[in-house]
Amino acid sequence: MSARKIIIDTDPGQDDAVAILLALASPEVEVLGITAVAGNVPLPLTARNARIVCELAGRRDIRVFAGCDAPMSRGLVTAEHVHGKTGLDGPQLPDPTMPLQDTHAVDFIIDTLRAEAPGTITLCPIGPLTNIATAFRRAPDIVERVQEIVLMGGAYFEVGNITPAAEFNIYVDPEAAEIVFGAGAPITVMSLDVTHKVLVTGPRTEAFRAMGTEPGRMVAEWTDFFERFDKEKYGSDGAPLHDPCVIAWLIEPTLFSGRQINVEIETKGTFTQGMTVADWWGVSGRAPNAFFAGDVDADGFFRLLTERIARL
Repeated sequence: MSARKIIIDTDPGQDDAVAILLALASPEVEVLGITAVAGNVPLPLTARNARIVCELAGRRDIRVFAGCDAPMSRGLVTAEHVHGKTGLDGPQLPDPTMPLQDTHAVDFIIDTLRAEAPGTITLCPIGPLTNIATAFRRAPDIVERVQEIVLMGGAYFEVGNITPAAEFNIYVDPEAAEIVFGAGAPITVMSLDVTHKVLVTGPRTEAFRAMGTEPGRMVAEWTDFFERFDKEKYGSDGAPLHDPCVIAWLIEPTLFSGRQINVEIETKGTFTQGMTVADWWGVSGRAPNAFFAGDVDADGFFRLLTERIARL
């Protein structure tokens, strides 16, 4: 079976970095390019961090494109309080030497979807949806050419992590999320309901460190750094690894369960801006527009992740 062609749209972030490493270590997916967006930290840092991760994986051949530096219609909210001032705080990392591509990320997304056969490109947004929505608005013909959008964002039972109602990626650019969820492309959502069940506990972190490889050590040190925030916030045994769930779904979807439901994005609520209004119980009468993951085999997830990171 041929590898699934994907574009990773990202705002690295330690968990984004682990997602990229998982993709680059997995023959089931072919990364056509990585598009950076402003989110966890501003765009110059997310574009830098994406290249650092590619070099860590020994994949200087991966093309990295800088995209939108602000949400579509509001100011940028960032998350240095979680990820540190660089977005990849923790271990000391050298500046990347591989070049940033000259093409804008939105143009790369549009050009790639037009050039490849319809239904053969999966978009994997693991940050705010600004680049994807901008591409859809600028070139609506590409929507029907998308095989699937598999994204990390939103929540239902776990409600919000940046406000009481909203998950960070959706909250940063709810107008973009509204465009993407309303576009008509097949969507799979890796929500906080799933990601909060894949916790990097002490033994799981040590399994990465024990690999004795640079990627294994980096993953361990990244999780050591950013888990301090979540352990204090939630009183949990470790931090959730949000973004690798997107790649794990592409590799081993049987790890996850969920429902095909309707998801709408709140853009105007006084207290609920950025909320994913997920009709889990089917009470709205609105047509389903997304597969919304609700549970995951955490042990299976970490088995897969540890095995793949060890390949690098």
